[in-house]
Amino acid sequence: MGPHDFWTAIRTNSVVTEILERAPTLDLPEWYLTAGGLFQTVWNYRSGYDPQTGIRDYDFFYFDSSDLSYEAEDRVIKQAEELFGDLGVDVEVRNQARVHLWYANHFGADLSPYRSSEDAIDHFVSTTCCFGVRTEADGTPRVYAPHGFADLFDGIVRPNPRLPMRHVYEAKAERWTSIWPDLTVLPWQG
Repeated sequence: MGPHDFWTAIRTNSVVTEILERAPTLDLPEWYLTAGGLFQTVWNYRSGYDPQTGIRDYDFFYFDSSDLSYEAEDRVIKQAEELFGDLGVDVEVRNQARVHLWYANHFGADLSPYRSSEDAIDHFVSTTCCFGVRTEADGTPRVYAPHGFADLFDGIVRPNPRLPMRHVYEAKAERWTSIWPDLTVLPWQG
């Protein structure tokens, strides 16, 4: 399985398709649709489920270090709400350049500033989550998959040593296996 199979699978989810078609109009630097809206769509595809089964939200990253204020990010969030509001899902928009400013208060652990949206994607709790997609202004698809596609299509959930949060990994894995019971969850190591 490779990028073409991944793209085929995620395009079965009409929400993913709509976000990817509309997002370029926001004109945001380094934007990606990422995380659960993608890998869970693939799990639904491989399991024969409705494409939106189990997906709580659609994570939308961008990276703009020119203004790290809450107000700047909030303006983008409001623009995205207007753009995606009719989709009937939660599109969670976050400027990855400012995550380190609030992460410790929210998750109880310090985080070094990310260097890019790709760097943020690299830090998901499971390597199976580390995917990002976008469409360039000319409509060309771009897929970011630092760990490849094999585990995703084989239903293997693997901990990511770059984010050492065992309790988060185990909680997410428990939720995921309650929806996709054929997943193989590898134990936390370390």
